[in-house]
Amino acid sequence: MSEVIARSIDDYETFRIQPTDTNRMALLADPIRDDVPFTAIVEIFDEGGRTPPNTHAEAFEMFYVLAGEGIATCNGTSRPVRPGDFFLVRPGHEHVVQNTGPGKLYCLTIMVPNEGFAELIRAGVPQSLDATDRAVLAGPRAPVPA
Repeated sequence: MSEVIARSIDDYETFRIQPTDTNRMALLADPIRDDVPFTAIVEIFDEGGRTPPNTHAEAFEMFYVLAGEGIATCNGTSRPVRPGDFFLVRPGHEHVVQNTGPGKLYCLTIMVPNEGFAELIRAGVPQSLDATDRAVLAGPRAPVPA
């Protein structure tokens, strides 16, 4: 196995866990493909999209907002989030992330340990990245289409 794992946008595998979900997950690194103890994704929330309420028994889940705006709720307490904001959910705490802005919400999300997250994602429905997704993930090197 290589000492360094590196990918470009064209290499990201993207999934919806359920066909009706309003968020997609672009895998950056995961234990199945990369033999690492965590899962790292860019989570892409459709306009009005949200995660279902969920809890992790052992995993910490970290979110860093790349673009868009939303609300993060943990154990019934909510706070608005926007680019540059970070929040961490400790094991055992129910949480929801919801897109409240116009356009999509993008979060870099890391779960440690994996706790079956990569397996759940990979069992979902394969998706593709659209032009807006690709522009946001490319960062400042590419303009975001209107």
